[in-house]
Amino acid sequence: MPLPPGCEPQCRACAYRGLDETASTARKQDWLARRLAPWAAALAPLTATTGAARLGYRSRVLLAAERREAGWCFGLRRRDGVLAIPDCPVHAPPVRTTLHALAAQLPADFPLAYYAQSGAQATLIVKTRTLPATGWVDALATGLAGAGLDGLWLHRNPGAGVHAFTDNDWHLLWGAPRSRDADGLVYGPAAFQQPLPALHAAALDAATAFLAPAPGVAVADLYCGRGASLARWSAHGARTLGVELGGEAVACARLNAPAAEVLRGTCRQRLAQLDPWLAAVPAPARRVYANPPRGGLEPEVLDWIVATARPARIAYLAYLACAAAPLARDLAVLDAHGWRVHHLLPFDFFPQTDHVETLALLAR
Repeated sequence: MPLPPGCEPQCRACAYRGLDETASTARKQDWLARRLAPWAAALAPLTATTGAARLGYRSRVLLAAERREAGWCFGLRRRDGVLAIPDCPVHAPPVRTTLHALAAQLPADFPLAYYAQSGAQATLIVKTRTLPATGWVDALATGLAGAGLDGLWLHRNPGAGVHAFTDNDWHLLWGAPRSRDADGLVYGPAAFQQPLPALHAAALDAATAFLAPAPGVAVADLYCGRGASLARWSAHGARTLGVELGGEAVACARLNAPAAEVLRGTCRQRLAQLDPWLAAVPAPARRVYANPPRGGLEPEVLDWIVATARPARIAYLAYLACAAAPLARDLAVLDAHGWRVHHLLPFDFFPQTDHVETLALLAR
């Protein structure tokens, strides 16, 4: 199968770009079936997009930047420099448009290390201890607005390397500090957003139907991000508490789900606050929704779920890439402690790649 237009042959970010829709879906389904074999009866067919929607879907990117004799380039960092991918067909059109505008306007001596974009918010990550001159941004404003951006930020990180972001030193260069997605939810420049909003909505629909949030029900939302799921539970009248580490995400979550209580910190750090909050309702009315990073649930959190929280129902959205071990590990522990895996619902949030996310729905 030929590569899509604009796809860099040397780029290895999209492992399945050479497969058509049918072959890619079949390979992911087979991979899931083998990795999650103990719960094969609960595994549903992969929910995926088709046709043109499999390209141009990624509006959240982090790209290395490099100045060359011919100008600025953006792409993937390698040992020999940056592999430029200015017209990557997976990137949403606003990303590609903004990259070309920046390449034409950025001064040659600007200390840019990375470019990040989250929806309509873009960030220039500079590796310097002093703030660089940014007067050139005014000439770029029309192009940024035309590309669909709402805000452009400068983020200073003198140690930018393996980690692009730090907690502090953000400066709004142009536009508005926050945007709203298609559902009206607020997000900022470092917010995580699932690609393919329709698939994300379908996953939340399934979790909502299973958890059945309602008055009298309490939902502990772990790793709650900017509050898209919190807003769901609150809208159904459930008593809701979220836990999230990122400061910006916490601020957005409090705006997106004002009826919910939101705690900042790692989930294991907040177990002391979760205990009395969840204990205020009987066990049959307790729910846990978890959307952990790739490593799965923190061991302390998993222990807390099975020994203390003991919710009647659990919804667990797991990100599976090269290894499904974290999800299989956590499901095995929950299974052994009395929770039955009712449904495993895989979603193809990242077409062209070998990544897949699976929503696990469990009940005691």
